[in-house]
Amino acid sequence: MNKVVLMGRLTRDPEVRYTQTNNTLVANFSLAVNRRFTREGDTQTADFINIIAWSKTGEFVSKYFKKGQQVGVIGRIQTRSWDDQSGQKRYATEVVAEEVYFADSKRNNDDSDNFDNTFGADSSMDGSQGSDTSDFEVSSGDDLPF
Repeated sequence: MNKVVLMGRLTRDPEVRYTQTNNTLVANFSLAVNRRFTREGDTQTADFINIIAWSKTGEFVSKYFKKGQQVGVIGRIQTRSWDDQSGQKRYATEVVAEEVYFADSKRNNDDSDNFDNTFGADSSMDGSQGSDTSDFEVSSGDDLPF
């Protein structure tokens, strides 16, 4: 099984582009995810994870996600390779987002007046929409069970 669950802060605003073959939207962004444990005397460290969101999920990300915002991402790890312009083999490991969520409380969300925090999306690599969508509404941070 290939499933990843991350929570972190966006290191930059999502970048949007479209594929050349079928004009599918692709959003790229990076999450700073704090490591769970630190050694005594060390400062908190973070990993910087590259995320790709396709189609409707990418559209959602590009519209509502901003630098510094805390978000949750559920997806899968993908590795790929290519030859660069000088013929060198290059590799990339990234997370393909299948579901994305707000993780900040509504009070801290700058877009809270324009968006009701209803969220959840599903996508696939080829840009087709899945039939499973996970939609629910959070009315306030105090209602969360954790």
